[in-house]
Amino acid sequence: MSDTPPAPPDPLDIAQRLIRFDTTNPPGNERACIEYLERLFAGSGFDTKLLARDPERPNLLARLPGGGAAPLLLYGHVDVVPTDGQVWDRPPFSGEIADGLVWGRGAVDMKGGLAMMASALLRMKAAGETPPGDVIFAAVSDEEAGGDAGSRFLVEQHPGEFEGVRYAIGEVGGFATQVSGSRVYPVMVAEKQSCLLILTFRGPSGHGSLARRGGAMAHMAEAVRRIEAARLPVHITPVARESLSALARALPFPNSLLVRMLLRRRLTDWTLGRIGERGAVFDAMLHNTVAPTVVAGGSRPNVTPGEVSLQLDGRILPGFTPEDLVRELRSVLGDLCDGPVAPEIEVRHYDPGPADPDMGLFGTLASVIEEADPGSVAVPALIPGTTDARFFSRLGIQTYGFLPMNLPREIDFTAMFHAGNERIPVDSLEFGARAIQTVIRRYNGSQEKRP
Repeated sequence: MSDTPPAPPDPLDIAQRLIRFDTTNPPGNERACIEYLERLFAGSGFDTKLLARDPERPNLLARLPGGGAAPLLLYGHVDVVPTDGQVWDRPPFSGEIADGLVWGRGAVDMKGGLAMMASALLRMKAAGETPPGDVIFAAVSDEEAGGDAGSRFLVEQHPGEFEGVRYAIGEVGGFATQVSGSRVYPVMVAEKQSCLLILTFRGPSGHGSLARRGGAMAHMAEAVRRIEAARLPVHITPVARESLSALARALPFPNSLLVRMLLRRRLTDWTLGRIGERGAVFDAMLHNTVAPTVVAGGSRPNVTPGEVSLQLDGRILPGFTPEDLVRELRSVLGDLCDGPVAPEIEVRHYDPGPADPDMGLFGTLASVIEEADPGSVAVPALIPGTTDARFFSRLGIQTYGFLPMNLPREIDFTAMFHAGNERIPVDSLEFGARAIQTVIRRYNGSQEKRP
């Protein structure tokens, strides 16, 4: 009999196993999935911990001891969004392989990424490699519904587990995308802040058979119309300037010129109009935004409601506040905010984030990608959504969205977030695991500059 230990599972095996756990949130039920990862790491000799606010929704920490450099954090979530009402060509929790792709909910967001991270660490452990500093792996619950049982819990109740950590790798970024013939890898360095606004409109109520005009419902409808018709003011933040400048350098003329025009405040909105729907991400990078998402009011079809409410999904740029967002919203609503018909505007929820990113590790990440995929270029990115990065930032930890995937031209990664037929190329999982392993080897824990 051979005494050679078995080889660690490759990222495809891990991704398939993770996808087959139905961790739809709500309710999550992440325990079985987290325990699978805990067995995987503990069985390979890692020190592991399970920490939980809710026993059915634990979080895993595993540590690979390293040298004297500051620790590096790799983290991601195991919960996924629902599949209800979506069209799937393959069962969403099958982890099936077809046409060189692994299919299933979480393949993209983000069980595939967790599989890359886990595989990179397990391989290093099996090979007896000692990284420059400790590497902490965190698999968390509840990201898709606010993070209260996951990253928020860890940061608020167990901050000591992350002592000394300055940089982290998580979602969203590192995937290849085709931009005007150039192969670009956006690496998330910053994200917008989430802010839920509630607008409450009031007016006379009465019998629905009497045609009352100018009531609560009418004012709400006019508010939605004005929000849809106008952008909030342009803001060119330092991270947006750095991101778009890097993209412009990577693109051929005339697209490079269009991107540079976005950075000229007087031309920003005009240029977005010329770019059209393809510029939606740029639009979000350069404005605070509000999107009407939920309407509530009325109880019976024959009663004109005296009160209706409108929920707005607000997204705030780094360095701005909810007060800034409300002020800009009022400017768009105009005279609707005057007199007795003025809506009550309430900030119901707000998750702050850092004003400026720490770019210290970006050079290392970019060089790894550009060496692994010659001819490509990595650019820093500000994403319009939010991730668990907002919680870890409270501990002074800078997260980079870096789940490297050398996707073919026909795969639109961003279009599969929370969508049906979520899938990822098998080859991209291996590409990502190797890239993350290279980053761990090169990381020195100190302020770095791109070569």
